[in-house]
Amino acid sequence: MKTRVLTAIIALLLFVPIVLLGGIFIQIGAIALGIVAMSEVLIMKKKLVISPEAILSFIGVTLLIAPSNWFNDLPSFLSVNFLFYLVVMLLMLRNVVTKNIFSFDDAGVITIAMLYIGMGFHYFIAARHVGITVLFYALFIVWLTDSGAYIFGKQFGKHKLAPHVSPNKTWEGSICGSLLATIIATAWMYYFSVGHTSLLVAVIVTLVLSIAGQFGDLVESALKRYYQVKDSGKILPGHGGILDRFDSLLFVLPLLHLFGII
Repeated sequence: MKTRVLTAIIALLLFVPIVLLGGIFIQIGAIALGIVAMSEVLIMKKKLVISPEAILSFIGVTLLIAPSNWFNDLPSFLSVNFLFYLVVMLLMLRNVVTKNIFSFDDAGVITIAMLYIGMGFHYFIAARHVGITVLFYALFIVWLTDSGAYIFGKQFGKHKLAPHVSPNKTWEGSICGSLLATIIATAWMYYFSVGHTSLLVAVIVTLVLSIAGQFGDLVESALKRYYQVKDSGKILPGHGGILDRFDSLLFVLPLLHLFGII
């Protein structure tokens, strides 16, 4: 417990100033988090983090995370999408040169991971660029949903939510967590005019984002279950890896873009 609390304090002391400063600090920070998260996927897949496929995956995830204005000076034919596709092509070519030691399935997993991690952290930067209240709106949804689901689930949980993936989660905890997040985060959203919507729309959007965050948590739990690991990584003692801490947020942030908030 002491290790978990100490890690949380140190992480917050690093994380909060970066969020408050924004700009290049949050851009570099998001890319660093994305590369670490990508390395966690590689390790779960039993791939070396110093290898051609690892380097390609780090390049690919960086291309997706980085703000669009980083590439304004590139020739028009070298769009981010095209550069990312070149990375995927090189991953598939590695299948040929290694004679199936690195397989097409490996390339597929790495490509999905790059998209999942890259787009999630890209919108992390985008949310902060729109405003700190927008980013904290997303963070509050995730934190409140997780905390509420844990507290109420432990007290009142009887019906398992997805025992084949995450045996400790319950329907009671899930519902109460979403209700708690919806009430408090909606008040934040409405007070700070995040998204400039009506109260009814704010409630609906917040509820959908809370549910999406729980799906993100379950997806990462399924990933760990498939690769038979307890945590995605060990970079945060007592808490696991970067994917363990950002799994819900990686689902919530792209939806903020879909809803026109960022």
